Amino acid sequence: MELLKLLGILIVIIGFVLKMDSILIIMVAAVVTALVGGMDLVTFLETLGSSFVSNRSMCTFIIVLVVTGTLERNGLKQAAATLMKKFKGASAGMVVGIYGVFRLVFAAFNISFGGAAGFIRPIVMPMAEAAVEKEGYEINEDHLEQLKGMSAGMDNVAWFFGQVLFVGTSGMLLVQSTLADLGYEVELIDLASVQIPVAIMAVGCAIVYYYIKDKRLMKQYKKGA
Repeated sequence: MELLKLLGILIVIIGFVLKMDSILIIMVAAVVTALVGGMDLVTFLETLGSSFVSNRSMCTFIIVLVVTGTLERNGLKQAAATLMKKFKGASAGMVVGIYGVFRLVFAAFNISFGGAAGFIRPIVMPMAEAAVEKEGYEINEDHLEQLKGMSAGMDNVAWFFGQVLFVGTSGMLLVQSTLADLGYEVELIDLASVQIPVAIMAVGCAIVYYYIKDKRLMKQYKKGA
């Protein structure tokens, strides 16, 4: 009877082998495991709900991945690339830089719109690729990897320096408590005001660096031509 509790694992394996709907497979496996284990339906739903609340950050991350994958499947990347081709003077470096500005502004209000998985991969990268290809060049593998690194780097810089502009973040509270232990009593708003020029300079330097790097990467196509 104890082996019956592993029935859910078997359902998952068979479902993935048959390439069935992954979410449906997992839900069926969870229900079967709960019923075989002696858990009634009401208790199962209560456990599922409490687990979702206690791990809501991870659940939100998973939901973002599912939504992003669904949008990609329905043409999100193609739409982003098509939009980019309408702007003749835009370059990949400009796309990355504009993303950095938006990322910084939203981070200051503690608003994250997906990061690398939810925004860079389905939107920023297709637009950056389209900025290269609209010049008539076929982007090579090395250039593509460089653009991925540039986009991820900009995301990290803007989010890291931008999130501490919001007075309620754990990072800001940590700085305040550390200074308090050293004998310096400071207000959160004062810490945020000091951080503003630092964040602007950090993102500004990243924008300039990635813009120059993009220009150097584009020269390889002109030399090849």
